[in-house]
Amino acid sequence: MRVLGIDPGSVATGYGVVSVEGSTLRRIASGTIRAKGDSLADRLACLQRELARTIAELGPESAALESIFSAKNARSALVLGHARGVALAACGTAGLGPAEYTPAQVKVAVTGYGRADKTQVIAMVQRLLGLVAPPASDEADALAVAICHGLRARMHTAVRIAQALERAP
Repeated sequence: MRVLGIDPGSVATGYGVVSVEGSTLRRIASGTIRAKGDSLADRLACLQRELARTIAELGPESAALESIFSAKNARSALVLGHARGVALAACGTAGLGPAEYTPAQVKVAVTGYGRADKTQVIAMVQRLLGLVAPPASDEADALAVAICHGLRARMHTAVRIAQALERAP
């Protein structure tokens, strides 16, 4: 399964596509979209175009985003909400219907600890995906979201198979 993870932001949005096959995790592609433009509308339009291009180019089968946590102020939260809306719309337009995970859920899936700091998340993403160099912060967050979703989807599939086997005559 190919999973797109997105760490939305109005200036820098991380993305990462991870392949989850059995117990093997593999990075397909990742990076940071730097939204260009003088106004928020211009940056959001740039983000939408780049996410749509990335989705079309990389062909993920599912998507996940980090949900809003807390922001330093109301304006920051509002701007982040706009970026998340664009990311949700880009995924929805592509038929992906993204899942959403809290930062704590992502950290538990990747590090085993819901209050892990950024350096721990980056180090575990690097280790889990066998990357030579640590990914940039926004990119690492997006890869962590993709890993979280891929592992959860794999677990749900295993549970459904086990339940079906229990019901079989």
